Amino acid sequence: MLDKKDHQYEKAVLVGVITQNQDEKKLKEYMDELEFLAFTAGATVEKRFVQKLTQPDPKTFVGTGKAQEIKEYITENGITTIIFDDELSPSQLKNLEKEIEVKILDRTNLILDIFAQRAQTSYARTQVELAQYQYLLPRLSKMWSHLDKQKGGIGMRGPGETEIETDRRIIRDRITLLKDKLKVIDKQMATQRNNRGKMVRVALVGYTNVGKSTLMNAISKSDVFAENKLFATLDTTVRKVVIGNLPFLLTDTVGFIRKLPTQLIESFKSTLDEVREADLLIHVVDISHEGFEDQLNSVNQILEEISASSKPMIMVFNKIDDFSYEKKAEDDMSPETHKNISLEEWKKTWMAKSKYPTVFISALTKENFPEMKKMIYDEVQKIHISRFPYNDFLFQYFEEEENI
Repeated sequence: MLDKKDHQYEKAVLVGVITQNQDEKKLKEYMDELEFLAFTAGATVEKRFVQKLTQPDPKTFVGTGKAQEIKEYITENGITTIIFDDELSPSQLKNLEKEIEVKILDRTNLILDIFAQRAQTSYARTQVELAQYQYLLPRLSKMWSHLDKQKGGIGMRGPGETEIETDRRIIRDRITLLKDKLKVIDKQMATQRNNRGKMVRVALVGYTNVGKSTLMNAISKSDVFAENKLFATLDTTVRKVVIGNLPFLLTDTVGFIRKLPTQLIESFKSTLDEVREADLLIHVVDISHEGFEDQLNSVNQILEEISASSKPMIMVFNKIDDFSYEKKAEDDMSPETHKNISLEEWKKTWMAKSKYPTVFISALTKENFPEMKKMIYDEVQKIHISRFPYNDFLFQYFEEEENI
């Protein structure tokens, strides 16, 4: 199920809906992200289909007319894949595959496919496989749709249902086996964390593709894989870092994303434990992204879900080298957008009132690195002194020890 293959770029179309809870602007952000996900998975997007609905159609997600329009377009243009921005129910998926006879994916399935491609270690591959089976189980009937065409008669009744029930049992057994395997891994990971001693643990958290791995490499002088694609990092990496006279452990974790599949949160429990058990979080934000505030809120929401939101935190706004600013003309009466706010103006907004230490950097060019490293040093020192109050060597000044 997780065999790696060289992906040739498939031709795909995206489908999303504007609803009461999701306006046109928000949908555009989601669709931009979905296109990046599709590119990461190995597809090129030929067109986007958008429909205004009070709520998604319970049968086919979009209306009948829109479904027909999509069908005509993919037939005329040789499209092989349709990707929906939201998770489809098993019945929606089945109805769509009957109506439009091409490969149909939803956002969850797409993310799971990327995770399957990116998983490097046996540990990560086990977690992804469990999430895939949990996603597949309620949707298994679609795999046997070819049996629906069989007519009744002697010897022709019920073979499809028998096959489905057999496969369901096999998948349930596999899920149980994978869960037991992950329990063993969880114990091993917990032992590893305990064996790290009393060193202060710092975890990098943030949205996917905000530069956590690049920052990890820059601070720890290591060589963690980093790439300008979503979910480049799946496997947790821990490195010992020394700033000035102060050693601590720095952990690079999997990136979060909006509409993160619940199967992944459950499967990546051990990975998220690195965040739960950290003493300090470094929340990395891509300041150059137009929707960075939504991304920040999504990460905070997931931290809340995993009971890690009350931890000490440093806010690091990354990619200032990629930040663009468009000054509005004096006679321009249109509403101000994110592009019309300069970096200096951003620093004076809610960021200035943040309860957490805040710094603006570029992990690529190392701009403002001394300020960030001093901030990390101060926060780690507070934790270290509370843990080791009689450790005399820490009472030297940071500037005397750190040559940056």
